[in-house]
Amino acid sequence: MVMRGVGALAAVVTAAVHLYLWFDGVRDQGTVGQLFLVNVVAGAVIAVLLVAWRSWVPLLLLAGLGATTLAAFVISTTAGLYGIHTTWDSWYAWVAAVSEAGAVLVAAAAASAEGWLTSLRSRVDAKH
Repeated sequence: MVMRGVGALAAVVTAAVHLYLWFDGVRDQGTVGQLFLVNVVAGAVIAVLLVAWRSWVPLLLLAGLGATTLAAFVISTTAGLYGIHTTWDSWYAWVAAVSEAGAVLVAAAAASAEGWLTSLRSRVDAKH
């Protein structure tokens, strides 16, 4: 349960950074502004699900949130995302990136510790 709490914290941190940036002007950046708002809602919902529902689903959602959000940020720092180019030279970029990478790692560790990965492997092995 501790790892789920850490995962929930990572989701809330990501959501908070995106909400801060949304109010700081990202809301006026078209599609990116809308996607930031989606991240805020998704992070909050996933955080609640992690502590309220003992299932593999919130862990998968946490890993997906972390991986896709971090990937979108990396794309925006290289090729640009929907015409928006950003950099790594701000505190909020690093806070969000660490929380997103942490979300992926914690989701995998929690899934393993709770036996979700083992039971999946057992089902796959049993079919073969």
